[in-house]
Amino acid sequence: MYKITMKSIFAASAFLVGVSSSFGQDILVNSLKLNASDKSKENFKFTEVINLGTTSVKTQGSSGTCWSYSTNSFLESEMIRLGKQPVELSQIYSARNVYVDKGVNYVRMHGAITLGDGGALHDVINMYKKYGTVPREVYTGLNYGTDKNKFAEMAALIEGVLSAVVKNPNGELTPNWQKAYAAVIDSYLGKVPENFTYKGKNYTPQSFAKEMVGINPDDYIEMSSFTTSPYYQKTTMMVPDNWSLDQVYNVKVNDMTDVIDNALKKGYTVAWATDVSEKTFSWKNGVAYVANKKYDDMTAEEKADLFNGPKAEPEITAEMRQAAFDNYTTTDDHGMHIIGLAKDQTGKEYYIVKNSWGETNDYKGFLFVTKNFVKYKTTALLVNKGGIPAEIAKKLGV
Repeated sequence: MYKITMKSIFAASAFLVGVSSSFGQDILVNSLKLNASDKSKENFKFTEVINLGTTSVKTQGSSGTCWSYSTNSFLESEMIRLGKQPVELSQIYSARNVYVDKGVNYVRMHGAITLGDGGALHDVINMYKKYGTVPREVYTGLNYGTDKNKFAEMAALIEGVLSAVVKNPNGELTPNWQKAYAAVIDSYLGKVPENFTYKGKNYTPQSFAKEMVGINPDDYIEMSSFTTSPYYQKTTMMVPDNWSLDQVYNVKVNDMTDVIDNALKKGYTVAWATDVSEKTFSWKNGVAYVANKKYDDMTAEEKADLFNGPKAEPEITAEMRQAAFDNYTTTDDHGMHIIGLAKDQTGKEYYIVKNSWGETNDYKGFLFVTKNFVKYKTTALLVNKGGIPAEIAKKLGV
């Protein structure tokens, strides 16, 4: 889930080449640095309506693992909702298991499937169900002399291993390649503990998931909105990082914000996958919205004023949204965590969103995102089915 503003270049490189996908996170963040206005924070007056709370803001470093950071943050908030003491979960444990499973799929597909760091919200749930989870302190993934994720070298090596396997120099594959592939990953991220001690008690990853986290992975629903498939049925999410070819529920555009609103009111947060390489997405100012005018048609004064206070937005239609997917102006490039609702001084509503790029922006790692931006640029939502409005849940059959 990441790209740079030059979408076509990124699609040709970062999505398809493992080493580039690790590097792509740095490119994405750097490409957004100019999306800022001088007096944004003093010209926005946000009032919190709902703030469900979360664990501390993290940084994913030089890795394309936003999907794991956002969804593990979501699971930590689920622990809060359940009245548990939240445990900071290992994002790289989820990612490590995805690397292994993704490599198996890559070989089975003769290399014709996405590689690299990218993933989807459902990957964390799938890995939790299959492999359990561990605390972040037990498995940091920092096994190579750095204090933050830096995955480009590892990505280059694992791509080389898998490329050699796909070429099949023996004429018939042996099972040994899987051991060699996992060994490369573990040399960078560390071996997964079969057992570990946490607060004086011994656990396996599976028993820790069951006893400490306590969620049911079957309770989580992923959805998106496309005009290309029937509504309220499952459809394959056609984005490059859906390496597992998982299906999502297809809902109408307005259903997405109706689900988020209902979930927040009932105490559920939402994991959110989206496009952020937009001129009206400012990481520095912590604001995102949809402009009424194309950026290239704006004056220099309008560009400088993009984030200096609330702006009018167009209505978002299903046709607009689908066209943006089809012409690559919406791509699946980032995952974040929706934890609340706020209003600006005009009464317009924004979602409070937690990011995984550290506390380097105006709101210490959080953003305020308009509902129209969510309708237009969302690639997927993940929510506990208990947060879905009854009428939509009935249509989905969940």
